[in-house]
Amino acid sequence: MKRIYLDHSATTPVDQRVLEAMLPFLTEEFGNPSSLHSFGRAAKVALEEARQKIASVINASPGEIVFTSGGSEADNLAIAGAARAYRDKGNHLIANRIEHHAVLHIFEELEKEGFEVTYVECDRYGMIEPQTVESAIRPDTILMSIMHVNNEVGTINPIQEIGAIAKNRNILFHTDAVQSFGKLPLDVKIMPFDLMSMSAHKIYGPKGIGALWVRRGVKLTPILYGGSQERGQRAGTENIAGAVGFGKAAELCKLEMAAEMPRLKQLQKLLWNTIQKEIPNVRLNGHPEQRLPGHLNVSFNGAAGDELLIHLDLNGIAVSTGSACTSGAVGLSHVLKGMKIETQYGRGAVRMTMGRSSKEEDIPLIIEALKNSLSKLASE
Repeated sequence: MKRIYLDHSATTPVDQRVLEAMLPFLTEEFGNPSSLHSFGRAAKVALEEARQKIASVINASPGEIVFTSGGSEADNLAIAGAARAYRDKGNHLIANRIEHHAVLHIFEELEKEGFEVTYVECDRYGMIEPQTVESAIRPDTILMSIMHVNNEVGTINPIQEIGAIAKNRNILFHTDAVQSFGKLPLDVKIMPFDLMSMSAHKIYGPKGIGALWVRRGVKLTPILYGGSQERGQRAGTENIAGAVGFGKAAELCKLEMAAEMPRLKQLQKLLWNTIQKEIPNVRLNGHPEQRLPGHLNVSFNGAAGDELLIHLDLNGIAVSTGSACTSGAVGLSHVLKGMKIETQYGRGAVRMTMGRSSKEEDIPLIIEALKNSLSKLASE
C-alpha cells in the first residue's frame, strides 16, 4: 500500500540536502559559538552564515534575526517581549481569536499581568479584515498580532493593509509567519510590520529551531535569562546544527519558491475539483482564492473528522483534523468556531496539505481512500 503524506502544515520531512549540511555540525564541527578557539570560531561562522541565509529570504539584515527553539518561542518572545518592553507607553494589546495557541496562550498570560487584550473576530472565510482591527485600536494600544496565514484553513490575511494601519498609529505589529515563510514572498523592507515568527520544520528543516525577525530599533524584554547570546535577546547556547539546517532549508525555499508555488496551487485546485465531482455534501473551509498554495480544509457533511482521519490512515493517507497541537480536542476547533461553521460541517473537517512529495498521480488514490473511508463510516 502506497503511503501518501498530506500533512505538510503540521511538519515536513528533513530535505536530504538539509541533512547533509547539518551532519558536520553533529559530529566533528561541535564547537560552542561563544568560545574563542578555532572550534568555537568555526561554529560562529556557520551560525552567522545561517542567519544570513534566513535574512535573505525576507530581505532583512542578518542582525535582525534572533534564533529560537521554534515558532512557539518566537511568538512568545515577540509578544511578551514587546508588551513588557513598551508597557510605559500603554497597556492595551490586540489579537484575533483564531490565532495559533502559541499566540493565544501568551496573550492570556499577559492578561494575568494586567494587560488588556481585545480579540478581534474573523469573517466566514477565517480572514481578519483591516477595518475590524482598526476599530479595536485605543489610545493606549501598543501592540497587535495578526497571523499571516491561518494554520488550520490556509486563509491569507491582508497583513500589508493591517500593518499599514499599525504603522500609521505608531503601534508595533507582529505576525506569525510560520505557515508562510519560505512558501510565499515576504519582504520586510516593504511590509509594514515589526516582528515576524518563523520555523524550520515547516520548510523541510529540522525540528527544534526557529527564528524571530526583529526590526532594527524595536526593543524586547527577554523571556529567557542566562548568557548574552543572540545580542542579549535570547540566552542559551545556540543550536548550531539546527541553525545550519534552517539556513539551508531557507536557501532552498528561496531558490525553488517560484516554481513550487504554482505547482502546489494547481495540485490544490485539481484535488478540490475532483473531491467536489466525486463526493457529495462537501464544503471548502477558508478563503476560496486567498489561501496558501497546497492547503485544503474540507468538510464532509455527516462524518466525524477524527474518525475519518483514522480510516484514511488505515488506507495509507495521512491528514489532519486541524492544528497538530490540538488534534486530540473534542468538538469544533477554535478556528472553525470563530468562522461560525455549522456543527454538522465543522465536525467533518479535514485538513489536507501538500508539499514537495505530492504528485498529481496521488489524487486518484486519495479520492478512492476518501470514498472507502466515508462509506465505512456511513455503515458503522
